[in-house]
Amino acid sequence: MTVPEFLERLCLRFDFLNLHHPAADFFVPNEQSLTEALGRVTHLGIGAHQDDLEFMAFHGILECYRKDHLWFGGITCTDGARSSRSGKFERMSDEEMKNLRREEQRCAALLGEYAAMIQLDYPSSEIREPSDSPLTNDLRELLIMTRPDVVYTHNPADKHGTHIAVVRAAIQAIRSLPLNLRPGKVIGCEVWRDLDWMPDEEKVIMDVSGGDPLASKLMECFSSQIAGGKRYDNAIQGRRLANASFLDPYKSDGAEQIIFGMDLTPLVQDQVLDMQQFVSGFIDRFHSKVKAALL
Repeated sequence: MTVPEFLERLCLRFDFLNLHHPAADFFVPNEQSLTEALGRVTHLGIGAHQDDLEFMAFHGILECYRKDHLWFGGITCTDGARSSRSGKFERMSDEEMKNLRREEQRCAALLGEYAAMIQLDYPSSEIREPSDSPLTNDLRELLIMTRPDVVYTHNPADKHGTHIAVVRAAIQAIRSLPLNLRPGKVIGCEVWRDLDWMPDEEKVIMDVSGGDPLASKLMECFSSQIAGGKRYDNAIQGRRLANASFLDPYKSDGAEQIIFGMDLTPLVQDQVLDMQQFVSGFIDRFHSKVKAALL
């Protein structure tokens, strides 16, 4: 049996989840029932594109890897149709790219031993609409099924519009839940803008030292992007190394690789806290620190 055939056999679709797109893809690597797989998720990643989870939420993947009591679950929101392509992928149609990106994400879920991997199949243009999105409802339903302790998603200071749309929908979905169903921790992670600029005391410091073997295996799954013209593997590892070395100018490195996060938990605990105001607070405090150092 080939790897794609094996992945296809393990890919499950269920009607009891009322999701917006009928082509939404459910993958359970260990052949558990979907209900069981979703029910044991402790760390949930909500990303825009195939490979975002492996880049930004690697702390959660590593923390759960081969642990009996901790399980990572992934949600990828878009369909991958508009992914960049070059070289041998240059002539691929949007539909071919969608299928390839879906397989790549399943491959990562298999190698990372995720509890479950859900791909919601939204076109990027659809979720960028600022009005109430079906994506919020999909995420709400999946959050109810998983009830994770920790959620990793994009940070709201990211510069990619689709990433912003996903974090907005994720926050809205969590806020719609009763307090006792909301995750205890929500972390906004680095992708299309790092978080080095945040005041150190406000950063979520995620130590991923020693995770290179797993990180490399996961990144190799996404050849359509890395071999297709974007060396995300080098860039992500370089950022993690730089974060560790440049965290403290007065101490020896305490970790080999670090991912920075923004604590978004206050946004899901306070129903009226405005996201723009919340992020502006970090920027204003950074601005004040820079000014004070120049006095």
